[in-house]
Amino acid sequence: MLQTELLKQKTNEAEAVIEQYLPAESGHQKIIFEAMNYSVRAGGKRLRPILMRETYQLFGGKGQEIEPFMAAIEMIHTSSLIHDDLPCMDNDELRRGVPTTWVKYGYDMAVLAGDALLIYAVETAVKALSFTGTAQEGARVARAIGLLAAKTGIYGMVGGQVVDVQLTGQDIPAQKLDFIYRLKTGALLEASMMIGAMLAGASDEELGQVEEMAGAVGLAFQIQDDILDVTSTAEQLGKPTLSDEKNHKTTYVTLEGIEKARADVAKISERAIEILHGLPGKNQFLEDLIRMLITRDR
Repeated sequence: MLQTELLKQKTNEAEAVIEQYLPAESGHQKIIFEAMNYSVRAGGKRLRPILMRETYQLFGGKGQEIEPFMAAIEMIHTSSLIHDDLPCMDNDELRRGVPTTWVKYGYDMAVLAGDALLIYAVETAVKALSFTGTAQEGARVARAIGLLAAKTGIYGMVGGQVVDVQLTGQDIPAQKLDFIYRLKTGALLEASMMIGAMLAGASDEELGQVEEMAGAVGLAFQIQDDILDVTSTAEQLGKPTLSDEKNHKTTYVTLEGIEKARADVAKISERAIEILHGLPGKNQFLEDLIRMLITRDR
């Protein structure tokens, strides 16, 4: 079982790292810094930076070069949430129990805040170079920046979002829904865990295993999200429920039903744990965290 106090400690540590890299709220463009910081500070599980550091430590990583990437991945994730909530997308007014960025700062500033976080994340990731001492470490950071961009862009998160938006209101076949989930949700989880492994010196074969594991975690996580949208309450989730139904979206639950969705979450997550057990090193917290993510109720 995941220890609540340990998870809280890890979350607080990730929060502290992220906070170090947020922009100062000053200058003529102060409002954009405020909107960026408001969005990042709205809370959340800090799942991606935690998974990144835990995977880094699983492969023996001990340096600080992981920290700029922890902040960067959370900035990218937050940028996607800002854009997801816009009236032209999901039109949500509540996120994590507080007004969404477009409600707080206006549609125009929300678009700019999402854009700003996306590019500021790259600027932040580059700062990892200052923590490297050898050419090999520098090369790993450069490779990780490339991976971060690839998993974020048109072949990753953005690509999944494109197909999701394009097919909103239509019946989506299982194959395309799987594509959307693996890119829109899975890509950033893959980036998180692969970057952690990469910076710690994992081999290409091990990176492939980490990618498969993270992809399974992402798919199970998204299916569980679909389940919660139907079964949970707005108070538990910190955002409106039945939003998928409101937006006429096909989900895993609408395709397969609740019971099949729950069974598949368990099956997919066990595959992720199986891969984890085959990797070098041992990280019980990481295993417990993966299990918690797919049994969560919020």
